[in-house]
Amino acid sequence: MASPLLPEIITAICACLALTGWAMVWHLSRRPHGTTRPDSPRPSAPPPGSVLPFHEATLLVDTIPGMALILGSVGQIMACNEAARTHYGNSLGALLRHPTAHSTLHSALHAPPMDDGLPAPCSTTIRLDVPVKCSVHLAMRRLPGAAGRNSLVLVLLHDRSLIQAVDRMRADFVAHASHELRTPLASLTGFIDLMKEGGDQTDQTSHTLYLEIMSQQATRMQRLIDRLLYLSQLEMKGHHHPREELEAEELFALVLGEVTPRFQHDSRRLTVTQEDSLTLLANRDEMVQVLLNLIENAIRYGTMPERTLHVRLHARRATPAEGPTSSLPGLLITVEDNGPGIAAHHLPRLTERFYRITPPSDSSHAEAGQGTGLGLAIVRQILERHGGQLHFTSTVGQGTTCHVWLPAAPLPQDQAAGK
Repeated sequence: MASPLLPEIITAICACLALTGWAMVWHLSRRPHGTTRPDSPRPSAPPPGSVLPFHEATLLVDTIPGMALILGSVGQIMACNEAARTHYGNSLGALLRHPTAHSTLHSALHAPPMDDGLPAPCSTTIRLDVPVKCSVHLAMRRLPGAAGRNSLVLVLLHDRSLIQAVDRMRADFVAHASHELRTPLASLTGFIDLMKEGGDQTDQTSHTLYLEIMSQQATRMQRLIDRLLYLSQLEMKGHHHPREELEAEELFALVLGEVTPRFQHDSRRLTVTQEDSLTLLANRDEMVQVLLNLIENAIRYGTMPERTLHVRLHARRATPAEGPTSSLPGLLITVEDNGPGIAAHHLPRLTERFYRITPPSDSSHAEAGQGTGLGLAIVRQILERHGGQLHFTSTVGQGTTCHVWLPAAPLPQDQAAGK
C-alpha cells in the first residue's frame, strides 16, 4: 500500500532537481567560454543577443589558416588569431584605425543580404608608407545575427606587400638594366658616328680621346653584363650549400691582399680584428667577393671631405640571439665605417638590383655613380646560398655597419659525436 506522503515527496524531489538545473545553467552562462591567450585582445564581456555566441566567434578565427580577426560594431578587436597577431603585433590597431578601414567596416555593418541570405562582403586595400611601404587587403563580412551595436564583423587580412615589392623590383630591373646598357651603348654609337663623319680629318688627339672614352664605356657595359651573368649563376646553384671549411684568418688575408692598395691614401684607414680559431663553412672565392663588395661600398659611399674614412673589418663568434636559431652556431663578420650614414627608409631596399642611393653633389662622392648597383644584390645572393644572413644598421652622420652572419664549422668533438 503506497504511503499518502509519496506524491508530495516526488514533487519536492522534482522541484529540487529543477532548481539545481537552473542554477547550473545560470553558472555556466556566467563562466567565460573557451580559453584565450593572455596577450590576445578580448572584450570585458560577450556581446549580448548575438545569434553566433562569442566563444564560437573566437573559435572561428582560431580555425582560419590565414590572418583573421573579429571586430565589434565600433571597430574594437573582439578576437584575433595567432597568425594576425604574430604578423602585425602592436601595429594591428594602427592599421584598423586607418580611415579606409573605418569606412569599409561601416559598409560591412550595413551591407544588404545576398541571395543566400548572408550579408554582402566588403573589401578594400590599405597602403601605408611608414615605417616601410606595405599594402594590406581587408575583406569584411558581418556575421549573421543581431544588428546594431551587437554586430560582429569577420575580417580576413592578406598582406600584399611582398607581391607588390616583387612587381616593383621586376619593373625597376627592366628599367634600370635597359638604362645602364643604353647609356654606354649610346656613347659608343655617338663616338663611332663622329669618327666616321670626321674620317681622316680627325686630329690624333681627338682620335685618341674618342677611343679612350669608347674603351671605358665598353668596359662598363662588359662589367654590367658579367655581374648579371654572375647573379644568374648564383641563383641556379642557390640550393647547393657550400660545405668547405674556411678559416677566417685565411679569408681576411685574401681580402687584405685585394683592398690594401685602396687604403694607401692618407684619408683612408682600414682596421682588421678577429677572434682566434674561427672556422666557417663557405666557398672561399664567394666569401672574398662578399667582403670586397662591402668594403668597396664603404669606400664609395663613406668618403667625406675633411674627414678620414675609417673602415673596420671584424669577425667573432655570434651569440645565439644573433643567428636564425639559437641552436645553430655561427660567426658574425662586420664591416663598419664612419661615413655619412644611410637614412632608415633606404635600408630595406639596399640589396635590390640596381638600387642606388643618390650621393651628395660633392667631389668626394664621385665614385658613387660609377657602380653597377648590383654589388649588394650579389652579396645577398651569396649569403642566401651559404645559409647566411645580412642586415644593416646605420645612423645618419655617424656611419654604417654591415652585419654578416654565417654558419660555423662544427667543432672536432661535434664531428666525432656525429660519427
